[in-house]
Amino acid sequence: MRKLKTAAVALCAIALTAGASEPSERLADPAQEAHARALFREVRCLVCQNESIDDSEAQLAGDLRRIVREQVKAGRSDSEIRAFLVERYGEFVLLKPPFSAGNAVLWLAPVGILLIGGVLMVGLLRRRAPADGELSQDEEERLKRLLQDD
Repeated sequence: MRKLKTAAVALCAIALTAGASEPSERLADPAQEAHARALFREVRCLVCQNESIDDSEAQLAGDLRRIVREQVKAGRSDSEIRAFLVERYGEFVLLKPPFSAGNAVLWLAPVGILLIGGVLMVGLLRRRAPADGELSQDEEERLKRLLQDD
């Protein structure tokens, strides 16, 4: 039974990888196809957003795969292909965008908000009047009355 399950999982995995691209779309040169497939894993599907175009079944992901294959076939370098995609779709198309001034705000804003919140909290806690351990005359009398009622 275990062998049957293993075989079923293997067949499903093969079917899923085979469905990622049609044979007619693949490049004739295996080295170029491998290069394109490596780039597919770096490019975000703009429809699915959390998947690479290698994993996505969306039509736009298929179009992006064709574009990348055309660029690879034309002999462009990885950086040229990434630059082309960023120019056309913005930095969001890359699953791991390079650190730049434009996206630094996105990375640093949460840290800045936490720091500002911490400074405000410390300021508010320092401004609070310390609670005295002694009761005022009115509070002592009220406490005595409350204790006598019991």
